[in-house]
Amino acid sequence: MPSKELQAVIDLLTSRQQASKLTIQDARAGKTIIMRNIGCDTQVDVTSVDANGVLAEWVAAPNANDNCAVLFLHGGAYILGSIESNRELAARISKSTRSRVLNIEYRLAPENPFLAAVEDATDAYRWVLDQGIDPAQIAIAGASAGGGLTVAALVSFRDSGSPMPACAVCISPWVDLECIGETMTSKAGVDPMIQRDGLVGIANIYLNGPDPRTPLAAPLHVDLTGLPPTLVLVGTWETLLSDSTRLVEKAESAGVDVTLEQWDEMIHVWPIYAPVLPEGQQAIDRIGEFVRQHQNVATAAD
Repeated sequence: MPSKELQAVIDLLTSRQQASKLTIQDARAGKTIIMRNIGCDTQVDVTSVDANGVLAEWVAAPNANDNCAVLFLHGGAYILGSIESNRELAARISKSTRSRVLNIEYRLAPENPFLAAVEDATDAYRWVLDQGIDPAQIAIAGASAGGGLTVAALVSFRDSGSPMPACAVCISPWVDLECIGETMTSKAGVDPMIQRDGLVGIANIYLNGPDPRTPLAAPLHVDLTGLPPTLVLVGTWETLLSDSTRLVEKAESAGVDVTLEQWDEMIHVWPIYAPVLPEGQQAIDRIGEFVRQHQNVATAAD
């Protein structure tokens, strides 16, 4: 049985889905409404920047070390989400990692289909490097589609010869655009957010023509050799659970130092609900622990 806090989140998500006409515009508006209802209470400094042509903002908690950075890639199935709707999650990650977080507004489909998001993530990372921050003090993190984008961006960094960040974090990553994982069926009855039919349609919007097995679009099908230490967090109530387990298996076979954590009875990208869900904050604390462990710097005390 879900906790009362989790049930309240599930009820909110379900009510928004029932009210939606399922247009992209409605989905984008609904995402913003949900996050405003969840609330924002973390005190941070926010500074808007142009990261090589990518709209972005530095989000810095009071304990953030200016020499440490996390490049954050929000979720939203490549068609919705913004720096505003993900600012609270970025703020909590800044506090837990004791790093400044670059929260970026990568281009979305259908206006900007694949490969635009990968290009924006890569350009933003290069901008962080251009600020003089040591890659050993940089992490990259992403949620849902942003988790898949995190892996794709790392492959892009590797293939272009850019130095790798210290580590990566994938929260509930979406890495299979065919949506054929076993849990797409076995978890359909408990996942209040993600169902296969809708996700396949969204994948087609994002791809706009290319094969769903295209490696940088669906990183489940790319060589992961040379990627940095990676933490993958996923809930056991997610239809995308098997995306995480298969990604980890592929990473392990490529020699990547990868850690998979399955959180019991958690839903898709549950850390975003940390203002009202204790398990969400616990996951963010775990992210902070992992990032600080791998950054090559002594960060400021809490």
